[in-house]
Amino acid sequence: MNPPDDLDRRLVIATQAGLPLVPRPYDALAAQLGVSAEVVRARLAAMLENGRIRRIGAVPNHYALGYTANGMSVWDVDDARIVELGEAVGRLPGVTHCYERPRALPDWPYNLFAMVHGRDRATVLAQVETIARLLGAACRARDVLFSTAILKKTGLRIGRGGGDGAAY
Repeated sequence: MNPPDDLDRRLVIATQAGLPLVPRPYDALAAQLGVSAEVVRARLAAMLENGRIRRIGAVPNHYALGYTANGMSVWDVDDARIVELGEAVGRLPGVTHCYERPRALPDWPYNLFAMVHGRDRATVLAQVETIARLLGAACRARDVLFSTAILKKTGLRIGRGGGDGAAY
């Protein structure tokens, strides 16, 4: 894989906070960068294909949509089945993301995490019960950690200056 050129870098900087909220976002980016919309599309597609960027997608604000109960369910799952079970949990409606993390024994036995959103805690807890039924005997322990504050999430940010390319 060749290192990114100046146009790729400028395109990432122009889109890292999101696509322009206009009817034709690729045209707006093209005008900003001094290239055609076809070049913008081709460059983004190439960066997706080679793994420089992971995805292009909408990120809804679940609070604004009324989903104000947010529970990170954590599970102590049989390591021999974690991939199979994690994929099954990740496909459930109401689970926005699901991933494996290392345990931190003896205090933290959990190795499977699944974020669940609902309009209230009872809805989240009902979804957690669905996960528990799916995991069955492969699950040895569990907990739910509810959000208490809204935190702004951002991905990696590339600095606009030159030099070492440090991220902020």
